[in-house]
Formats: sequence, C-alpha cells, structure tokens
Amino acid sequence: MTADSDDVAGLDRGTTSATAHRSMPAMANLERVDLVVDQSYRGGGAGHAGDDPLSRLLPVGNQGGFRYRGSRKCGEITVAVLYTSGVNPDWPDNLDRETGRFTYFGDNKTPGRELHDTARGGNNILRWTFECIHATPPRRNLVPPFLVFSKGPAGREVKFVGLAVPGAREITPRDDLVAVWKTLGSHRFQNYRATFTVLDVPIVRRAWIDALLAGNPFGEGCPVAWRQWVEVGVYTPLVAERIRRWRKRTEQLPATAEGREVIRVIYEYFHDDPVGFEACAARIWQMQAPGVSRYELTRPSRDGGRDAVGFYTLGPKEDAIELDFALEAKCFAPTTPIGVDAQSRLISRLRPRQFGILVTTSYVAEQAYQELRDDAHPVVVLTGSDLVQILANHQLSRPAAVKAWLEREFPMSQTQSTPAT
Repeated sequence: MTADSDDVAGLDRGTTSATAHRSMPAMANLERVDLVVDQSYRGGGAGHAGDDPLSRLLPVGNQGGFRYRGSRKCGEITVAVLYTSGVNPDWPDNLDRETGRFTYFGDNKTPGRELHDTARGGNNILRWTFECIHATPPRRNLVPPFLVFSKGPAGREVKFVGLAVPGAREITPRDDLVAVWKTLGSHRFQNYRATFTVLDVPIVRRAWIDALLAGNPFGEGCPVAWRQWVEVGVYTPLVAERIRRWRKRTEQLPATAEGREVIRVIYEYFHDDPVGFEACAARIWQMQAPGVSRYELTRPSRDGGRDAVGFYTLGPKEDAIELDFALEAKCFAPTTPIGVDAQSRLISRLRPRQFGILVTTSYVAEQAYQELRDDAHPVVVLTGSDLVQILANHQLSRPAAVKAWLEREFPMSQTQSTPAT
C-alpha cells in the first residue's frame, strides 16, 4: 500500500493518473477480477444506482456503508463489505497506513434511534463480531472477512483498501469497540467506533471470494494471514512505512471545504491574539498526546523561543518517566508557510534531551520540513490538517462547534492560560 501519496484524509484520495485509469478493469468484467490493494474499480456512467461497481465486484448490494452476503445472524454472513466515503467530518473513518489500523464508525449517524436499531443492521453486526473475538473461548471462525473499500478518485469509482479483521494487537478489548455519544442540535445519540486491522494481504483472489460465497472460508486462495488470525488469533497487519518523512503542502492543509472552514475559524479568532493561540495550541497538543501530564505557558516577554513547556509521561504509573518538551505556536494564515528561520528558532532553543512541538494553522515550507526530517531534529509538527483531525477526534468537526469551543475555553479577555490539570 503506498504510504507516500498526497492523501490527507487517509482514505478518500486515490491516484488520478491516466495510467491508473487505463489499468482499471472494465465494468463488465468486475465479477471475475481479483481485489488488489489500492486498485480503483470504475463504475458505470448511467447516473443511477446500477453504476455502483461494488455490486458487480461482490454480490452485496449497491447501497450503504455495511454490505454483506448472507443473514445478519451471527455466523451466517459469508463476506462483509465496509464502504467509506472518507469525507464525513462527524464520523472520520481513518486508515493508519503505518500500523494497518482502520477506524470505522457504525451506521447510527442521526438521532432518533437506539444504538442497534439501524436500517442495515450494521451496528448489530459490529456488536456480535466483537463479541465473537472476545468470547471464551474465542469464536473467530464465525467472523466473516471484512473487505474494506473507499470512495475512488472520480465518479462512482471505489478503491480497495484491504482485507480487515476486527480488533488490533495493540488495542485492549475494552477499547476496540466503543459506543460514543454525539449531539445534533438538542438531541443526543450513540454510535460505534470500531477498530479493525488491515491484514498483510496484497491481493484477494477471486478463487477465494468464490469459495467464501460457497461457504468454504478456507477454500482455494485463502490468505495465510486470514487463516492464522482465525485459527490462533495472530494479527499480521499490512504495515507501509513512509518513504518520505516530510509532508507536502497539500498533505499539511485540510482536504475538505469544512476542514478549511475550521482552520479559518481558528485563525480569525486568534490572528490578533497570538498569546491566546499559544494556549489553544498547547491544549490541542494535549488532545493529540494524552501522555502529556502537565504543561504551562511561558511569559511572552521571557519565552526564550518557547511558548509552552511541559512533560510527556511514559511507562506504568508506579514507574513512569517524564520527557521534557517545548512548544511553539504560529497562528498564520493558511497561505503563509512556516519557513526555515521560524523553525530554527524553536530548534536552537531546545535543551539536551528535550523535544519540540511546532503547532500552526498553516503549513511548513517544503525546504524547512525536509531539513527538519533529514537532520533528525526531535520536533513534532502539527499543521492545519492535523488540527482539523485532532478536533474531529474529540467531536469538534463542525466550524460552529469549534467556534463555540474556542469562546468557551479561550475567552478573548483571557491573556494567560492556567497549567493543565
């Protein structure tokens, strides 16, 4: 899986090259093709639901995020499909290509229904799926393979993300399926946040798909990684190490109009109050890194190039160590990059064994970013796209909600922030 693409959201941007489009299988042949990781599959052009290529690739229907073959009952689904558009800010499905971890939200996305009372029954499928893997003894043999697809780069195209299984080796059973609360208007409701692992299976063969549909999950073409997971519970994730450690401008800025609006709200709120943005930046860093045990803002006249200092805690509570960090915040317009000089200011003031955090509403210029990574400076970079993702992970995905949060947490009359608790 390519980890070096201009993919900000992590799911919804695929290759758009002419070569890639020419290599896509024709709509009429989709019933017989293999599924190749990151390959796009072209849909029809008639302008109706029949254009959907998923219903040709697999006999699972042509609508919804949850699609499956078989009965909804536990153990009676032969193959399941998870489809994501990757663009819903309230439910930010996300693939971490460097760990193979896939976060997917259930299908109770509007108020008025109980958590499991959904039209497609997707949340019920999630519930019994995770019950199976945590049962004593586990019943992984009842869990269908989950084939994950995202929206392709054009029209009704879909892109194959990979073969996934529920859970992850780094996630505890209490955290891999979580019912989260959301508020829409004055209504509260719950939906699932599920963690899957995309297995190290570059190609899902058509022969195995045919075997699955015939009720033989270990039939011809069965992937080794899938068999090992079912039989002994071993997760073998598809890990794609980044070749390029620095990000391009397009990767550092929000990919969606709503994300850009969130950054505009933050920038306009703080562009005349840089001290206020320092407090906001430190808070967002703590939201990203729960291991931040405490921090404090420095005095503007004595900051020494550091807008906040604090500690990041590692290890068990009884024997933890603390890493010292320094943070610099830059509330720049999204069109104004962080250059070498501004970046060097933070680097030059880092003490031995201290790491830095650079937080900006903008982006880091290509030369500065590349030098930062090539020289292996211990600096974490949070740019506009990161701020949008972090806030969305804390149910602050809409511009109005972000503005209300800023007004509540960082009133304009406030010139100093109290240390984190």
